[in-house]
Amino acid sequence: MQAILHNIRSIYNVASIFRTADGLGVQQLILSGFTPAPVDRFGRDREKFQKVALGSELTVTWQQTDDVFRKITELQDEGVEVLACEPTEAAIDYRTCDSNDNICLVFGSEPDGLPDDVIAACDRVIEIPMQGQKSSLNVSVAFGIISANLIDK
Repeated sequence: MQAILHNIRSIYNVASIFRTADGLGVQQLILSGFTPAPVDRFGRDREKFQKVALGSELTVTWQQTDDVFRKITELQDEGVEVLACEPTEAAIDYRTCDSNDNICLVFGSEPDGLPDDVIAACDRVIEIPMQGQKSSLNVSVAFGIISANLIDK
């Protein structure tokens, strides 16, 4: 399993996703848009990132991409099913999603979610059904829930 983190602003959420990815054995994280990496643009380690990631930034394979659409297409051409993780009208319950290890989950920013064109580029859309008043969860929490469920299938 791989995951694309697209336009996630919070360094703390991204670092938390790295820790979860390490714990679950996620193969790779792909950072796109303005998602912060473990190192800054000058190649220096980000102290805030390290504080939350607790070394997982060294154990989880990651890469950055300037073009999320090109990356999605490359993955699809390699036979990877790309799943947008976003509450939409077309989304299916993540618990009913039949999948294998050859998937890539795509998560977006908390306030805005994934852009429509990124969702359209993906093969399917999955969501976590919400029971309360709020329409979504923190992105690092959603990553953990969905990844833990799909990595075992």
